Amino acid sequence: MRQTWTPPLADGSATGFSLDDLTLALLVGSLVLVVSVAAVRLSLRSGLPSLLIYLGIGLALGESGAGIRYDSQQLTQVLGYAALVLILVEGGLTTQWAGIRRSVAPAAVLATVGVAVSVLVVAVAAQVLLGWSWQIALLVAAVLASTDAAAVFSVLRRVPLPRQISGMLEAESGFNDAPVVLLVTAIAVGLAPGATPDPWWHILLVASAELAGGAVIGLVIGWAGGRLLRVVATASSALFAIGVVSVAVLAYAAADWVHASGFLACYLAALVLGNLGLPHRPAVIGFATAIGWLAQIGLFVLLGLLASPSGFVDVVVPALVVGTALLLLGRPLSVLVSCTPFRMPWRTQAFLSWAGLRGAVPVVLATVPSTVGAVGVEWIFDLVFVLVVVFTIVQAPTLAWVARRLRVDTAHRRVDLAVETTPLTDLGAELLEIDIGPRSRISGVRVFELRLPVGANVALVVREGRSFVPRETDVLRHGDQLLVVAPSVLRGAIERRLLAVSRGGRLAEWVDE
Repeated sequence: MRQTWTPPLADGSATGFSLDDLTLALLVGSLVLVVSVAAVRLSLRSGLPSLLIYLGIGLALGESGAGIRYDSQQLTQVLGYAALVLILVEGGLTTQWAGIRRSVAPAAVLATVGVAVSVLVVAVAAQVLLGWSWQIALLVAAVLASTDAAAVFSVLRRVPLPRQISGMLEAESGFNDAPVVLLVTAIAVGLAPGATPDPWWHILLVASAELAGGAVIGLVIGWAGGRLLRVVATASSALFAIGVVSVAVLAYAAADWVHASGFLACYLAALVLGNLGLPHRPAVIGFATAIGWLAQIGLFVLLGLLASPSGFVDVVVPALVVGTALLLLGRPLSVLVSCTPFRMPWRTQAFLSWAGLRGAVPVVLATVPSTVGAVGVEWIFDLVFVLVVVFTIVQAPTLAWVARRLRVDTAHRRVDLAVETTPLTDLGAELLEIDIGPRSRISGVRVFELRLPVGANVALVVREGRSFVPRETDVLRHGDQLLVVAPSVLRGAIERRLLAVSRGGRLAEWVDE
């Protein structure tokens, strides 16, 4: 007979935690992390976000697999919110303001007006096609309205996109968690026994006030915290990185303490901190990325543990119906309404419609109805879980292909390198990695014909797995990876020059993007 292990406090029944429990917990936890790290390679090859692999690990460890019993939606919601804070902090710290500046306004509209459009369209489809009550249909549609920051950021690392599109997706995924959390909570509270639903105008006013308060608190704490950290900065880059992340988390706690939007506050605080030019930036980015990965792994494995495969069969058809309505109606209409006033090209809108990935956020929000006392809604978690898995498998691997077909991808891709070296930091220098894509006209250009700004140099070329230090007369090829060393102040000029050459070849003039 298989033995089962119940984590202490998972269901409130365990009362102690011994050294034997600690050993078992460390054994299981470390094995999960090792497998999760190894699974990233499979994720990169398949094009699937790693969240699917982590969810699979959770299912394998659960009561239908290894026998670990875990059924606390309350604890899942608490830990899920904590993980989402760290994921948003990573997203804010690693986002360059120059890359999203022109996308902030349409992204903000998509994260608010677009969310409302998506909720209404999907709710109508669910009510008509599945016969659900309006309250249930609106609740499920609201749970599914938010794109997932973890899924979006992981996919953006692999698909070469222009700044307008990548900035739009980054900003939207950072902004839309806050309004959706408020909306889901308001609808779910109205479903609790004896509760009287608030009128829509009251929900709108409260949500607007909380979002405005969260934005102000996040910006103020981010700016003030950054100024303070600059004054007290020490030579320890690791300690400084902890301070930066702590300031962003403080923004969440302060905003939530006064009943403002904590998620919006922490994202904006992290965005401000990441663009203040603080010292030890590579160490800060490396630390934030590490805790972001840890939060993702822990969150998705936890959600996999909570899921019950025995309940999936009953919700497959509703999940497919609602997911199809979201993918083909809700998301495209929300993008159309939000982006058309900004004269965004139809190709860009089409890609944004397909790139609205769902992930951990909807699954975590699916635990809210049960935790606020709503009755008869436990099945929503299984439905959202199945929908996220199925449509992630459909959307994520095809994003690069869709981008190519719509001709919205870029011919080359720039990747920031998190390298912490004292000489580079003191000199204000940076390392940039450039991938030469299959359609880039950089191919065939000699190194000296790049005409990079004075002070920037191509230090290394990696070709077919072999590296060499290039001469000025060496010809670059498709598939090459370039390592460019340059002063930080030249970063924008280098990017613009490489983009111009990528589009126009060796005869390209100096142009802005």
